[in-house]
Amino acid sequence: MKKGFTCILFLLFFHLGYSQGLKVLGTIKDDVGIPLPGVSVLVKNTIQGTVTNNDGNFVIEVPNTNSVLVISYIGYAQQEISVGNQNNFDIVLKESNTQLNEVVVVGFGTAYRKDMTGSVSKLGAKEFELQPVQSFENAMQGRSAGVFMNSGSGKLGQGLNIRVRGISSVSAGNQPLFVIDGVPVISDALGSGDEPDNPLATIAPEDIESIEVLKDAAASSIYGARASNGVVIVTTKSSKGGKTKVEFGYYGGFSSPTRKREWLNAAEYRELFNYAAKHSDYGELVGSEEFASETGSSDWEKNYDTKWADQAFQNGGVNNAHLSLSGGDSKTSFLLSGSFNNQKGIIIGNSMDRKNIRLNLDHKINKKLKFGTNLSLVRSLNKRVPSDNAFSNPLQLNALPPIQPVRDSATGLLNRNTLYYNNLADVENGNNDALTYRSISSIYGQWDIMDRLSFRSEYGIDWLNLQEEQYLGKLTEDGGPSGYSFSNQVTSLNQNVNNYFTYQQKVNNDLELNATLGMQFNSGETNSTSATGRGFANDRFKKIASSAKITAASSSGTGYAFTSYFARANTKFMDKFLFGISGRVDGSSRFGKDKRWGFFPAVSAGYILSNESFLKENKTINFLKIRGSYGRTGNAEIGNFASRTLWGSEFVGDLAGTVPTQLGVSNLTWENTDQLDLGVEFGLFNDRLSATFDYFEKKTKDLLLDLPIPSANGYTFITKNLGNLSNKGIELTVTSQNLVGKFKWSTTFNISTYKNKITNLNGSTIDGGSRQLGRISEGKPFGYFYGAKYAGVNPDNGNAQYFGIDGKKYDQEDFLSLPDSMQNQVVGDPNPDFFGGMNNHFSYKGVALDIQLQFIYGNDLYNTAGFFQSVNGDYFDNQSKDQLAYWRKPGDVTDIPEPRLYSGNGSMKSSRWVQDGSYLRVKAVTLSYTIPRNWVSSNLKMENLMVYMSAQNLFTFTKYNGYDPEVSTYFGGVNLGHDFYTPPQAKIITFGVNATF
Repeated sequence: MKKGFTCILFLLFFHLGYSQGLKVLGTIKDDVGIPLPGVSVLVKNTIQGTVTNNDGNFVIEVPNTNSVLVISYIGYAQQEISVGNQNNFDIVLKESNTQLNEVVVVGFGTAYRKDMTGSVSKLGAKEFELQPVQSFENAMQGRSAGVFMNSGSGKLGQGLNIRVRGISSVSAGNQPLFVIDGVPVISDALGSGDEPDNPLATIAPEDIESIEVLKDAAASSIYGARASNGVVIVTTKSSKGGKTKVEFGYYGGFSSPTRKREWLNAAEYRELFNYAAKHSDYGELVGSEEFASETGSSDWEKNYDTKWADQAFQNGGVNNAHLSLSGGDSKTSFLLSGSFNNQKGIIIGNSMDRKNIRLNLDHKINKKLKFGTNLSLVRSLNKRVPSDNAFSNPLQLNALPPIQPVRDSATGLLNRNTLYYNNLADVENGNNDALTYRSISSIYGQWDIMDRLSFRSEYGIDWLNLQEEQYLGKLTEDGGPSGYSFSNQVTSLNQNVNNYFTYQQKVNNDLELNATLGMQFNSGETNSTSATGRGFANDRFKKIASSAKITAASSSGTGYAFTSYFARANTKFMDKFLFGISGRVDGSSRFGKDKRWGFFPAVSAGYILSNESFLKENKTINFLKIRGSYGRTGNAEIGNFASRTLWGSEFVGDLAGTVPTQLGVSNLTWENTDQLDLGVEFGLFNDRLSATFDYFEKKTKDLLLDLPIPSANGYTFITKNLGNLSNKGIELTVTSQNLVGKFKWSTTFNISTYKNKITNLNGSTIDGGSRQLGRISEGKPFGYFYGAKYAGVNPDNGNAQYFGIDGKKYDQEDFLSLPDSMQNQVVGDPNPDFFGGMNNHFSYKGVALDIQLQFIYGNDLYNTAGFFQSVNGDYFDNQSKDQLAYWRKPGDVTDIPEPRLYSGNGSMKSSRWVQDGSYLRVKAVTLSYTIPRNWVSSNLKMENLMVYMSAQNLFTFTKYNGYDPEVSTYFGGVNLGHDFYTPPQAKIITFGVNATF
């Protein structure tokens, strides 16, 4: 056996070393003679290929003189060139409107878009390279049909909620799987607090070549048990070889809130609360006396008029620089890049600094063997708001009365006698720093066993170290009287191994086949250690070691592992019939011993009608394809030990004991999502107009739910597979070349709609909380708003009114006397009716203008902060301006009840603060000028020079009266669309330059 195996290896390596072919050289340029780097050159019907270097040159070995070279490049018409007896080619590519020859990364391989039977959207670097995005996910917003994105807040380092074709889970994760250069990466926040850092914000957008989103089962099932929420594949830039090229880019600018709200000034405040005190249900009170009693101050009688809301903001700014060197020869290519990004946020006390370095290297040992590596290291420091959570972020300063000053006029110190805590004290006497080191790196080796068969092995890591240091000084509320320090360190290491074969062959003139077979191993380990201390001699001594007492300390560790085997085969018959099949077997340590393995198959088919004889000569329709797919994907995003019975330590004095902490579930298993996709793609008028249409249905079963159980059992909840939900939707993307002469104008438009519904929850209902309206129940959309339906104001007496489920209006007191079954009803839906975006690109000679719009329509928002800031003077919080339109006398028609101090008139949880969250946003505007190449070359000795101006979040049109309609609540879970003092997005204006040497 050993001898036979050795003989086989010898023969393979003999073939590797001595198999000969023909060497072909060439140069590829555009129709004006400019060399094109990165053009794909492939030997037809084989896996053998290369790309042109920075000078447009390529070298490739072909089997024989009958070989055909397939030349393809985005934006240019594909060419096929017969080699014959020629070994040197000068090739000119002509521009094309079609994207059919676009190469798309699909997971463990690539495919031409025209031959795909799955649904994939792609975003290239050129589409966002001039935008001042903080994190690469921001660049995706509004650009991909079926991908709904919502930013967490306007604070730096915040993540985005990304939903690919709706919500697929209740308790397990809904974020897609992110894969960077073949490595599944950490995308969940690891830090402490209600609003921890977004780990994806550590990745430099300048390093990214393309972003693909795999949406349907045919495209994503190759990732099996982790793909039910879609897969986002990120490919970083690599060198094309050739002479060394230096690229430098810089932009700088300023930022401000997209919107500032209006609040009562001092005179309006006194007017409202004098009235509220006089008409209180507790008798005729005096506003100044009640205020003095609540605050212990005499500020009512003074002449202060403070705009507290302005104290929460600062003038922001950004500086970003990027430098890269790339080049190589026929054997070795490299790209070395470094970048620096420094931002001052719009929220006081918030700034972020990021430094990245990356090396991508590829080397051909010979024509059969090559290897490469992608190495990256980042250091990111996010100076967060010192008390970074929803209840003490600076936006809550707007609750403070305008009649109170920011500082004591006598001492100049911050006023400590305000109605609520003046959390500017945290900004001036504290810090909250999150320092992250991260490396997403990989190495690979590839063996082209023969022209049609290759083997590739990859090993990658995602290593992340997060160090959080928070200090609140003696003058702060939480730090007084002697200082408070918190230290937290988290280290996470994900390791990934991919081994797979790729086979590609043209069996005969009518049949082409490509197949992939492989395995993947992925593991993750996270360890954390934290401690708190109190009692510091001086606020300059902030480390735990300087504290008089360690008040708390903890450490934890967790981990998981996946082992997977996958296969995929795609065929093309007669250049018009497409078939695909894939399957993946996953095993996970997260699930019960009896349910650890799952199988995730998919099948797909396509029909290119435009290659039929009856359409081939059609002058209107130049491309038409229908396709369909059906398959299964899974979701495993739960706790690493959710299926196991766990024990922990309990202490009584100095004695330690062991107690059960979690009840295991041996049959806990994956959530399974079955998805149907039907699509049509077409191009008209030589692709002057092209479109992609998709209809999808997703049905998720075996939902992973955390269910409460009687505490008498010694446990509070258990994780079980229980329930089903569904999503149905439509996606449309339209691209048009409106003008194609010297003045060019192109438009890309996408729109999507989906409806989700909980189809089975075993009769259960999940509510969001005491102040929240979110709810999940059978037959309803995810997170719909459920509560009292506000009916306005009784014009006779100023009482707040609510609708009973019988449709009648009841004054608040009468409404509360109704049985619960008569009170609450559906009052809103946070899920949008449709969403999308549009991009217009204009160019004339060297001038280009890009305008990107983003829109969301039909979603409701619940302004939870309305309990405090828009509640007609129920307590002394400052109020929004609209509260001045309150009821004053019989006959008044208004939606604002009569102010009655301490009386709760209209303050109960209800639809009073549910509003239309639809908006249209001018997401990005970029104006650039590329200086003529000949002038730059002869006068500046440079290859390329561009100057530009860019704006982000320039205008927002909405009826929502909060700071910003793009909100993501800290409440999480079922509470979609809840706004609780969410900081607005930043409007960013930048000026930049890009140069190539």
